[in-house]
Amino acid sequence: MNFLKRVLGSSPKQEVALIPSGRLYLSRSQNSVKGYSECIFKDAVAVIRRTTTEYHYQLVIQRAYEEGEEQLEDDTDVESFDEYTFLIDEALNFRQFPSNEGQIIFAWIDLSGDPGDLFEFVCDESTDGSTIENFFRTALQCQFERKFGQTSKSATDKDLAQFMHDGRTESPPSPKVVSRKSSIVATPLPATPEKRRDISPVINAQPPATPGTVSHAMPDAYSVKSVLGSDTAELHVFDANTGTFLLQEEEIVATVQDLGGWKYWLDISTSVKGWLGFVITPEVNPVFNYEQRCFIFNYFSVDGSASSWLLRFKDADVLEHFQEILMRSLWETLNQQSWIKATDTERDYVLDAFNNLTLEPTPEDLENLEEEEEEEEEEEKIAEQAKDEVQAKEFYDEDEEYEDELGNGNFSGEGKNSQVAVGYKHDRSFVVRGNKVGVFKHTPNNLEFSTTIENLRTPNGKTFSPSKVMLHAEDSTMILQDPNNKHSLFNMDLEYGKIVDEWKIDDEVEITSFTPSKKFSQMTSEPTFVGISDNSLFRVDPRLSQSKLVSSEHQSYATKNAFSTVATSDQGYLAVASAKGDIRLYDRLGIRAKTQLPALGEPIIGLDVSADGHWILATCKTYLLLIDATIKEGKYAGQLGFQRSFGKDNKPRPKCLQLSPEHVAQMQAETRQALSFTQGHFNTGLNSKETTIVSSSGPYVITWGLKQILKGDKSSYTIRRYGDKVAADNFKFGSDKNVIVVLPDDVGMVSKKSFRKPTRESIATPVRTFGR
Repeated sequence: MNFLKRVLGSSPKQEVALIPSGRLYLSRSQNSVKGYSECIFKDAVAVIRRTTTEYHYQLVIQRAYEEGEEQLEDDTDVESFDEYTFLIDEALNFRQFPSNEGQIIFAWIDLSGDPGDLFEFVCDESTDGSTIENFFRTALQCQFERKFGQTSKSATDKDLAQFMHDGRTESPPSPKVVSRKSSIVATPLPATPEKRRDISPVINAQPPATPGTVSHAMPDAYSVKSVLGSDTAELHVFDANTGTFLLQEEEIVATVQDLGGWKYWLDISTSVKGWLGFVITPEVNPVFNYEQRCFIFNYFSVDGSASSWLLRFKDADVLEHFQEILMRSLWETLNQQSWIKATDTERDYVLDAFNNLTLEPTPEDLENLEEEEEEEEEEEKIAEQAKDEVQAKEFYDEDEEYEDELGNGNFSGEGKNSQVAVGYKHDRSFVVRGNKVGVFKHTPNNLEFSTTIENLRTPNGKTFSPSKVMLHAEDSTMILQDPNNKHSLFNMDLEYGKIVDEWKIDDEVEITSFTPSKKFSQMTSEPTFVGISDNSLFRVDPRLSQSKLVSSEHQSYATKNAFSTVATSDQGYLAVASAKGDIRLYDRLGIRAKTQLPALGEPIIGLDVSADGHWILATCKTYLLLIDATIKEGKYAGQLGFQRSFGKDNKPRPKCLQLSPEHVAQMQAETRQALSFTQGHFNTGLNSKETTIVSSSGPYVITWGLKQILKGDKSSYTIRRYGDKVAADNFKFGSDKNVIVVLPDDVGMVSKKSFRKPTRESIATPVRTFGR
């Protein structure tokens, strides 16, 4: 067992079945130009093991080394790939049959390959028959548990028979046939490792049964007041088993109907059949692609299941008309006002944000990003050469045992982790858990628990759990907000671990949020910082004797703008966003905004600004917005929207960062959690450019590369799934290589290299928690 544990990288308690010896082949279709069969591993071990998600299991095939062979492989320059991992799902069509020589073969579909491609594990002839029988039955039980979300202990032979398949040549249930009517390429969701090959699944012309439970019926509480418009299109549904959009109906009519009260209904039907009907909300996650003339969206069934659908229009004009009526309904729903009242500029701004358009980066943008990437690659190369074997294992080993408890053993107890403040000055991170703060030291590979600041109390002795915290004054103090006291902030001396001051801001001003005066002010002794209320922004100076609000730098509005979040650049430029979705840009406090960017509709819950003020990152519930604040044309070309107003017809074109609907549908099916992003962050550092963005939703942490976004590749994000919902995340200061992740009961730092492209496997299978 010691040998097996070394080879498999998992603990015995994770293993539920094992074949100790065999060979792994990739058996290709006879029609394949790549040949019929390829031996992947001449000596391998097959294991079925648990994942950290209940009722989810993996089939793991790993190469086994002979004495001294592993070291020899490590000494070569050739990249080795020693493990294949598959989520055990009925889509694999897992089956067994005897070879001509009498050996038992386990086979399953290569979901990322060509039609008819199979993986085959040939059991060693010395393998005991009862071991083989147990392995196969276990695989059937795993499929049963994943499909029905319950234990297989009471499953009968008849229950398991639905997962049995015969023969070697059985083809996948939905072969990838190119439709004569369409050539749309969908984002793949392969079940096999992404290193295998690139795949481009296409729309299938064979309509399968509709996934999940869909409904066309409108609830009795609604009635149609009027029709905004309708258009004809093809209807396709995303099939997660094959990673393709499948044609359901050659011609449907998509109609947007006004229900009154700023609610709208999307009806998709033919003259004889109603397909889909639902209230239009941001969770629809609309994606428009003019190159393929299609609209992709999510549908959520009453039972909570999600599916991804596609409408393909006959030409760009029809798609443009449909986009305008769909986005009008969504905008009015979120803004509670008429689309007609919006200016032409505001309408274009909204429509452009959801198009598959590029940001038109300048040559300097791409040049700077390429320089950053080259520097990072060189740094990584040097770092790799310096690592010894122990460090490498600690940093990259994905197979350490999952730890259910907090790794430090000292920061636990009542409450859950809720937020993190990443230190700039002293390589520390501070995690809020109820009414205490955990202090963690940054090590090269992870976070190391240092101490706990217990039982946070105001100077008057009142205990509270802070709703927001911010490091201040060279990371020597922390500013905290009591959610039950919106007129004051509290100052904690981190050296003594005690709240020492209450700063009363103003009796008439309720603080919504606050941020450093400049991007890197917390690295200095700068005493002041910026705060916002529902309808104002102001400077806070703790040195003032009574009210800490600086009246000469207080910009107040007569109407309630619902300001929600604020961020600053290195020059002290300010971006202020609202729950209405608009963003105002200021070059300093105490004056009117130089620029106001229209609302797309959703409230903005988080804001970040690049150090040079070039980029603005706004976080909404179902998407992130990346905005170029540089004026491109006219008298002030080259200056920023913080300094000068954009021309009437020269508003910046926002870039909407969304997860593709098919990935959202897969995530929803796996976790039963709606899409809800945490605040997005740029990587940041004194001498580094922003190259990467990080955010999270549910148990998934997601990163986007800025260079890929600027080139128009919106789907080039990577993910890392955990076994619990992510509470907060951010980059380690000074680099984008390490991400600090806070779970409700765990804290750690992970390498950006460990993130994976979104595939069936990476979406469905949680990683083990942070190695320590």
